[in-house]
Amino acid sequence: MSYQLTLEPLGATIEVEEGQTLLDAALRQGIYIPHACGHGLCGTCKVQVCDGEVDHGAANPFALMDIERDDGKTLACCATLQTDATIEADIEDEPDARIIPVQDYRATVARIEQLTPTIKALHLRLDQPMPYQAGQYVQVQIPAIGQSRAFSIANAPDASGHAQEIELNVRMVPGGAGTAWLHESLKEGDALTIAGPYGRFFVRHSAAQPMVFMAGGSGLSSPRAMIHELLARECAQPITLIYGQRSREELYYDAEFRALEQKHPQFTYIPALSGDCADSDWNGAKGFVHEAARAHFEGNFAGRKAYLCGPPPMVEACISTLMQGRLFERDIYTEKFISAADAQGPRSPLFKRV
Repeated sequence: MSYQLTLEPLGATIEVEEGQTLLDAALRQGIYIPHACGHGLCGTCKVQVCDGEVDHGAANPFALMDIERDDGKTLACCATLQTDATIEADIEDEPDARIIPVQDYRATVARIEQLTPTIKALHLRLDQPMPYQAGQYVQVQIPAIGQSRAFSIANAPDASGHAQEIELNVRMVPGGAGTAWLHESLKEGDALTIAGPYGRFFVRHSAAQPMVFMAGGSGLSSPRAMIHELLARECAQPITLIYGQRSREELYYDAEFRALEQKHPQFTYIPALSGDCADSDWNGAKGFVHEAARAHFEGNFAGRKAYLCGPPPMVEACISTLMQGRLFERDIYTEKFISAADAQGPRSPLFKRV
C-alpha cells in the first residue's frame, strides 16, 4: 500500500510506501528536506502538514512539542503517512547542488587500513557506481545492531561525478556498538549494505571565493574529498586546511597533505595539536582548530567560504571565531549529520542554517 505526498512550495507529488518516512521518500526522489540527526531528536526536519493525516512516530517531545503537533507540524525523519497528504517544507534553492536520488548499494570490503590507533579506513567496492558530490555521506547498515550509522565519504568522485569504490574513515567510539563491530568484526571480503548519498556539505564552486576548511578528529573525511576534488579541477582560489588532533599519532593523512601543499601553491595545510606536545619535536601549531585558524588569518576571515567538520564543540568554537572575524551565516557550511548522542547536546543558537 502507498500514499501520495505533495511537497510545497515545489508542487511535486511523490509516492510514499506504508511505513516509509516522509524524509526517506523525498530523498529517494532527489528532493532534499533539511535534516540532521535522523532520529527525531533535533527538529531540523520539521515540516507543516497542510492536509492529510500523519503518524508522528518516535518524535522527541522536545524536538516536536505538543503545541506544534496541535498546530500541524511533524518531523519528516520519523513521520509516516496515514492518508494522502500535503506538506510544506523549508526547501532551499542551492545552485551548486546536484539532484541525486538516494539509492541502496551492495558493497564488498576491498581493503581495511589502520590509519591511527583509533581510526580505520574502509575501502568499499560497490555493485554499481555511486553518483555523489565530494563532502556527502552514506548510511552503513550494521548487521550486529540492526541499525545504520552515517559516515562521510573520504575520496572524491571521478571526473564524471561517480565512484565505483568509496573510502570511509571510522573512528572507534568508546561504548559504540556500531563502530566496535566495524573495527573488530568486519573483514576484507565481507558484504555490507549502504544507502546514499546524503547531505548538503559540498563545495560552492559558483562562489569563486577563497576557502578555509576546519576539521577535527575523524571529521577530516569530507574536507579531504572536497580538497582533492578542488585540486583535480585546478581551482585557482586559495584553499586552506586547518586540521586538529590531540596527539601526533592521531594526525592521519598528514604526509599526504604536506605533499599536496608542496605540489599546489594555492593550497595551505596547517595541522594543530591540542594535547601535551611540549616535550616532543612538534614545531607546528599548538592548540585547538579555532585558535590555529585565528592565529593564521590574524582574526580576519572576511571574503572566504568556510567548511567545518568535526565534533560539535569544535564546530561551535569555530563558528564563534569565524563570526568574530567578520564571516557570517551565508558563508559558513557545516556537516549536517549528527549522532543520537550529539542531538542531545546544544546546537548553535546563532544560526538557523548551521
